[in-house]
Amino acid sequence: MKNNIDDKNQALAKIRLDKWLWAARFYRTRTLAKQAIESGRVHYGGSRVKTSKEISVGDELTIRQGSATAMTEKTVVVEALTAQRGNADAAQVLYSETKESEVRRAYYAEQRKLANLARPDNKPNKKERRDLQRFKSNQE
Repeated sequence: MKNNIDDKNQALAKIRLDKWLWAARFYRTRTLAKQAIESGRVHYGGSRVKTSKEISVGDELTIRQGSATAMTEKTVVVEALTAQRGNADAAQVLYSETKESEVRRAYYAEQRKLANLARPDNKPNKKERRDLQRFKSNQE
C-alpha cells in the first residue's frame, strides 16, 4: 500500500502544463489551455512552450488571459501539483502570484478604468454629429 502512495507522489513530481493550468482554474477546459499554450499566451522561463511541457514546484509561468482590449498578464510561481480540478479555494493553493505581477495588473486595471472615463455617456444625435463634422472641417 505504501508503494502505491509513493508512486503517486513520484508521478506528481512533474505534471503536464495543460493539465496543471486546467486544474489551477486558469482555463475552463484542457482544450482551451492547450490552445492558449499553442498561441503563445503561456510562457515558461520567458519563452514559449509546448503543451506537453512538464512543470514542477517552483517553476515560474507567465500567463496572458482575456480579450485584446482587456488583456491581463500574470506571473505565477507553481506551489503545488495536482491532476484533479478542485474548487476555487483548492486552486489558489496551487500557485502564488509575484508582487511585481500584482502591481503591474493593478496599474493596467487603473489605466483601463481611466481610459473608460473619457468616453461620453451617450452617442451624439444627428444635430450634434453635424456640428462635429462642421467643426472638424473648419479646423482643416
